[in-house]
Amino acid sequence: MVECSFCGRRAVHYQRTAGVYRCDRCFVENLEKRFRRTVAKNNLVEPRDKIVAAVSGGTDSVSNLHLLAQHLEYRKGEVLSLTIDEGIGGYRDESLPVVKENSQMLGVEHKILSFEKIFGKSLDELAKLSEEKNGPDPCTLCGILRRSLLNQAARELHADKLAIGHNLDDVVQTIVLNYLKGDLSRLYRLGPDLEGREGFVPRIKPLREISEKEAAIYALLNDLSVHIGTCPYIGGMRSEVREFINRMEKNHPTTKYRILRMFDKIRPHLPVNFEDFELKECERCGEPATGQLCRSCELLEELGVERRKKRLISD
Repeated sequence: MVECSFCGRRAVHYQRTAGVYRCDRCFVENLEKRFRRTVAKNNLVEPRDKIVAAVSGGTDSVSNLHLLAQHLEYRKGEVLSLTIDEGIGGYRDESLPVVKENSQMLGVEHKILSFEKIFGKSLDELAKLSEEKNGPDPCTLCGILRRSLLNQAARELHADKLAIGHNLDDVVQTIVLNYLKGDLSRLYRLGPDLEGREGFVPRIKPLREISEKEAAIYALLNDLSVHIGTCPYIGGMRSEVREFINRMEKNHPTTKYRILRMFDKIRPHLPVNFEDFELKECERCGEPATGQLCRSCELLEELGVERRKKRLISD
């Protein structure tokens, strides 16, 4: 039996980055401590904040929801869960009951937004249209539409923050992707928080220093209901970057943390000035836009799709 480096009980996890073994209790205690440290260091949560948590049902978003609910109870705040049902057959329909179960367990209000109800078509249908018209790949299409809906819904719910369950792996992959693409504007947005401009709810990423594996172990040790599955549309350049970073991490532990730490050092010096962009209201949906239409409505127009619902949350 391998013993915990701190209490001598049976170890359940070897933390390669620190060179220590942890039992179930020490692992949970350490992860929750790191979560609170990330929140405090970056001032992500204020007392009495109302936070909308984007929850897909996977280990990251479910763990993030539980950690936020626990933290906000202490800070006398409120958390709501929000799920986007993109309409991915055999994938999203299996995760919705999981989010509902976790929300009920925490006594948290849960909202669901459907691509089909809002846009008149599921992501499966939009992906086929996009392929026929040589439009963006499903991941790009989904990402743009999801981000728009999450922001609008959080604003309509009068949220102070929008919490995204992106973990260390997600953040580091996106950092490297944007290095490769040379996209400084998107790179800047990968900080622990992004201050909201008019029409945008500030986004926070409390799990950015917790790995995908650690979030999964936390959910398992706390017996949380989660959906285990891989989106059928995942692929492209991100998959290659993920494989490369994981290989580097295996051969050189702490690679992911070093990429994150270096990014945090250079981020304040990136030549990005969002004040250069004059924001208007999208003529179709009323969301923030730099032109007549927001990016979401531009995509829909290119695909010949009309948005059905302007307001997302019923009073």
